[in-house]
Amino acid sequence: MSTLTVKELAAPTGYDLKIASGETLDLKSQGTVTMPTGSVLQVVQATRTNTQNGGFLLATNSASFQATTLTASITPSSTSSKIYVMVNSTIYTSNNASVTLFRDSTNIGGSTYGFGRLTNPDDVWEAVSITYLDSPSTTSSITYKLGARSESSNIYVGGDSDQINSITLMEVAG
Repeated sequence: MSTLTVKELAAPTGYDLKIASGETLDLKSQGTVTMPTGSVLQVVQATRTNTQNGGFLLATNSASFQATTLTASITPSSTSSKIYVMVNSTIYTSNNASVTLFRDSTNIGGSTYGFGRLTNPDDVWEAVSITYLDSPSTTSSITYKLGARSESSNIYVGGDSDQINSITLMEVAG
């Protein structure tokens, strides 16, 4: 087997560099690959399906946000990476409630209303959908968690027994 060493490959204007049909370009076996800014580098998803009807009790009249068990962890490959967080769940309360995201133990939403507030929800399950592009500036493992609080009554998170709740994390090249 021969080795060809070059500093840079370039195709003439209007042409693309191509790999011969049936051949494989293995970018993981040697060295590193630098992806352009905005490329998705990895995706992690965690789901939680309730084991009971009515979700799970999170808090009663909580003045502060409480983290739920809907969590996912990711280890960024670079300090310049961003983490795109997507959460889909439901909450139930008979009074006003707010939802947020935690990065490890830190609330990254607003201190009072997080990422959103439900007012007078009329005793029904309300959809929770949060999307957020975070800049954690670390290569250590990070855990993201859905958090919630109720202003004056019990709050339940997660819906009925067959509902799937999800949190998805995407590392985006910075």
